[in-house]
Amino acid sequence: MTQVMDKAKKNLITNGYLDIEVDPTLDLVAEIQKLKKEKNAIILAHYYQESEIQDVADYIGDSLGLSQKAESTDADMIVFAGVHFMAETAKMLNPNKKVVLPDLKAGCSLADSCPAPIFAKFKEKYPDHVVVSYINCTAELKTLTDICCTSSNAEVVIDSIPKDKGIIFAPDKNLGAYLIKKTGRDMVLWDGACMVHEIFSNEKITKLKVRYPDAKFIAHPECEEHILAMADFIGSTSQMLKFTQQDEACTFIVGTEAGIIHQMEIASPDKTFIPAPPENNCACNECPFMRLNTLEKLYLSMKYELPEILLENWVIEKGRKCIDTMLEISAKAGFKA
Repeated sequence: MTQVMDKAKKNLITNGYLDIEVDPTLDLVAEIQKLKKEKNAIILAHYYQESEIQDVADYIGDSLGLSQKAESTDADMIVFAGVHFMAETAKMLNPNKKVVLPDLKAGCSLADSCPAPIFAKFKEKYPDHVVVSYINCTAELKTLTDICCTSSNAEVVIDSIPKDKGIIFAPDKNLGAYLIKKTGRDMVLWDGACMVHEIFSNEKITKLKVRYPDAKFIAHPECEEHILAMADFIGSTSQMLKFTQQDEACTFIVGTEAGIIHQMEIASPDKTFIPAPPENNCACNECPFMRLNTLEKLYLSMKYELPEILLENWVIEKGRKCIDTMLEISAKAGFKA
């Protein structure tokens, strides 16, 4: 066992995940369920994870729901099936719990687009502004943030800020531009974006709308403005899911990462869901970082309790303030994912 653990740690350092061969005859789902009980662990999964992972998760949600669940869990270990900034958020909210991520390479193009040291210089230009950062950012950026937000509660957060206060919104310029239209606030935007939501094809979506004239096109607010202009509904992943359950339409063109379609099909098996195509040759739009997590890696991360998310104390203390403020504003408004 010691040799296996040493190898695991070595691979963790070199590859960012536990690159250990798994017995192909092993019933991974059964083993994962067993490990959950043995270790008092909870599996939190984002809607963008592959369907196999969603099916073994204890909770599936968007960034707001995952934050709320991470804050309230009494588990000893949080296994975060998502990307790095999500696991960091869980660690900030649970500094005394072990938080593991199946693959440390599961990053985020949007978070990477806003390096904290460069943003700190940018922030100095607007000393009297309130900094609102989309939760899709690094732990270090959260230390420079006054209030966090998600795509679900962003409007509520913006509306909570006095009208006479200037606002810097980071890192997503597309979500920021959408919020300017929705709230009427004149915000300073950081020039960042999500690679997944920036490559949807206007032409291909238009062709799908012609091919399926009764379909409704639903889109995430991280999409570019010309894509949002085509949408019948704009909302976070959880809001999109609810819309497809409640709306009378039978066919939906889904303008976000295709992983959400698994939950849409479970909730509405009699409806048809078509992933909005990107500009490249792929039929659907998948986040390469989200898809780094696999059922095998999830099993290994639970078994060896690695890779573990570790943050410096000052990052946790300073960074979680903006998350706590967000959760307080959401709770006061009765806002849930």
